[in-house]
Amino acid sequence: MKLNFAHLILAFALGIMATGGVLIQNAQAAYQPHMVNALDSLRAARHQLEIAEEDKGGHRARAIGIIDNAIQEVKAGIAVGN
Repeated sequence: MKLNFAHLILAFALGIMATGGVLIQNAQAAYQPHMVNALDSLRAARHQLEIAEEDKGGHRARAIGIIDNAIQEVKAGIAVGN
């Protein structure tokens, strides 16, 4: 798969957003490192699925939805733990 300029800009923007989110999450949940690490890993997995080729018989899109749900659950768990 070739990366073009638009992919690079998207990756850069996602990196900036993820970094900001990580800093905020780390400040809010410094004593929950495993939850924060799980959140980071889910975001990284979602990004990889986003940049993957689209035609996967619906499985790619379904996996993104599952990851989105998992991200919300981890955030809720962090909120309960605070």
